Amino acid sequence: MSLAGELDLGRIERFLALAWESGAQPLIVLTKADLVPDAVTLGHLVQDVETTAPGVTVLPVSALDGDGLDGLVALVSGGTSVLLGQSGAGKSTLANALLGDEVMVVQATRDADGKGRHTTTTRNLLALPGGGVLIDTPGLRGVGLWDAETGVGQVFAEIAELGEKCRFQDCAHESEPGCAVLAAIASGELGERRLESYRKLIRENQRIVAKTDARLRAEIRKDWKRKGAEGKAAMEAKRGRWRS
Repeated sequence: MSLAGELDLGRIERFLALAWESGAQPLIVLTKADLVPDAVTLGHLVQDVETTAPGVTVLPVSALDGDGLDGLVALVSGGTSVLLGQSGAGKSTLANALLGDEVMVVQATRDADGKGRHTTTTRNLLALPGGGVLIDTPGLRGVGLWDAETGVGQVFAEIAELGEKCRFQDCAHESEPGCAVLAAIASGELGERRLESYRKLIRENQRIVAKTDARLRAEIRKDWKRKGAEGKAAMEAKRGRWRS
């Protein structure tokens, strides 16, 4: 992820869900750290990402001046690593820095919006000088899930832990009494953006799985009908109060 613009924490969570589901060990590399105005701001950005990615190493780097590259080299040497990110995130520039040579073609980001051009159009397997291999991939415009329930659970591990303290085992963390997740929101322990992102990825994953799982489709339809009935009952009760 590039630090040249505003960080998209939701996109980071989506990438992480796929990485965990695949069995890989995710590592978040925040590129273009030299564009952040000061060390304090950089520290806050790293902290925001660390909160979004529990249990994942977050490493700010600058391919321009070399800051953070030694740590990254140590982490990727001896294994197989894959670079994933949007166009303009600096993947190919980072690959060149790790290789110590201008192997991958790079282009500047557009001045108008700061977004990158699709420079890399193929997947490239590159041998690293210190051992191991690096796979550079084309920039991704969008990231979809595919049956990644386990990965989503790992990304939002703190919500799963809070959920174990809820009064009801099947708590949906919406309006149920005794919900530990909603209590954490109220106390400020858990951010609302984090819960909304969790709900979004869970819903998306359910829709994908439901395409091939008739039982889950039936459960989702049943839940829709229940919520519809509850909404209708609430409206009727509201109309009744107006009449009285």
